Amino acid sequence: MKIDILSLFPEFVEAFFNQSMIKRALEAGLMEMAVTNPRDFTKSRHRQADDTIYGGGAGMLMMCQPLFDACHHVLPEKGKRDRVIFLSPAGETFTQDKAKELYRDYDHLVLICGHYEGVDHRVEEHLADELISIGDYVLTGGELGAMVISDAVARMVPGVLGDAGSAATDSFYEPILEYPQYTKPYDYNGWKVPDVLLSGHHANIARWRRKEALRRTLHHRPDLFGKLILSGEDKKLMAEIREEEKEE
Repeated sequence: MKIDILSLFPEFVEAFFNQSMIKRALEAGLMEMAVTNPRDFTKSRHRQADDTIYGGGAGMLMMCQPLFDACHHVLPEKGKRDRVIFLSPAGETFTQDKAKELYRDYDHLVLICGHYEGVDHRVEEHLADELISIGDYVLTGGELGAMVISDAVARMVPGVLGDAGSAATDSFYEPILEYPQYTKPYDYNGWKVPDVLLSGHHANIARWRRKEALRRTLHHRPDLFGKLILSGEDKKLMAEIREEEKEE
């Protein structure tokens, strides 16, 4: 997997490349990530990458030419397993399912970060394959969104997490929250770790974890719970949960 990020603020993105999980993955050659500054492709001697808005309006808009040229530099010949993504509030909301799709269907992602008042619409119309939003709120630029997508996709690359099972047990890998987890001390202010986790009985521990994951999802994210396909065992666990909560 290769990820290229187009950003006017490469130092911001480079700091992300140097954090623990991503840094180890890059050093081990498990994946490639790079940041490219569209200013390096501007035709202005002042390296101008933005300009005033046609028709009037406050602020400045990123020009399309530097972004097109920067994208063509990192992706000279586009194939079926290459994907150009523009970070935009108009895009599809990013989810774990989308992260899995990007990892499964593509080998090279190019993430375009907007800034200032936005980007010339021709980038959205003629350069990007799709638009993605990380949520319904306003940020200064697309860099944070690009890092969110990169991190979520990187976690699925074999070897990046070190533990092959870690990604599959994360919250949202399926539409269920992760089960509660504990570490030392066993007793803190009278709040004790559930005894089953100290039992050494792996089947009982696995059953408890699934049950508590179902319980957490039901209470904290009923929207996710509604999407979950319950197995026969899950239905038994849910019956136990309802009976327990009826007695409280």
